[in-house]
Amino acid sequence: MKVYGDKLSGNCYKILLISSFLDKKIEWIDVDVLKGESRTSEFLKKNPNGKIPVLELDDGRTLSESNAIINYLSEDSDLMPTDKFEKYKTQQWQFFEQYSHEPFIAVARYINKYLGIPSDRKTEYESKQAGGHKALKVMEEQLARTPFLIGTSITVADISLYAYTHVAPEGGFDLESYPFVLRWIKLIEKTPGYIKMS
Repeated sequence: MKVYGDKLSGNCYKILLISSFLDKKIEWIDVDVLKGESRTSEFLKKNPNGKIPVLELDDGRTLSESNAIINYLSEDSDLMPTDKFEKYKTQQWQFFEQYSHEPFIAVARYINKYLGIPSDRKTEYESKQAGGHKALKVMEEQLARTPFLIGTSITVADISLYAYTHVAPEGGFDLESYPFVLRWIKLIEKTPGYIKMS
């Protein structure tokens, strides 16, 4: 399998992390979005939306959207609950990540880390802070009750949210106010097969 992505992207890191946890072999192909490499005609054949990551199977079929990819890779593993309710709870957290977490924390990180907070995006950067802290508070409330988002074991839900949460300070979010989130981050980093973001 091939993965097209950027190792500094949280969405791409999800795939590297789950592949390491599950010992799945992938061929990594770097795509520099700042140079327009995700907008070439060749790349757009793989993902017409022009975004990374993209998983390309051995038979040429492709899958995009990071959470769809990690769910595909984790099927029939311990990272994907078999209980029907818990399986859909993982999806609940993944939808939360895409709609209530990533648009604030990941975008603020991108504006700061990739762009250096240019003057024309400073207001946008500042506007992301309240939404990011709201998402972190939701996670904190759950993680005060259970060590992982679904319960006592790591699942794809944790991988989805860990990717950008652990680098949230790069988007201006101080995690010291979220002790249970910090405990959860440490638990994930102690999981066998864990690898750091490049």
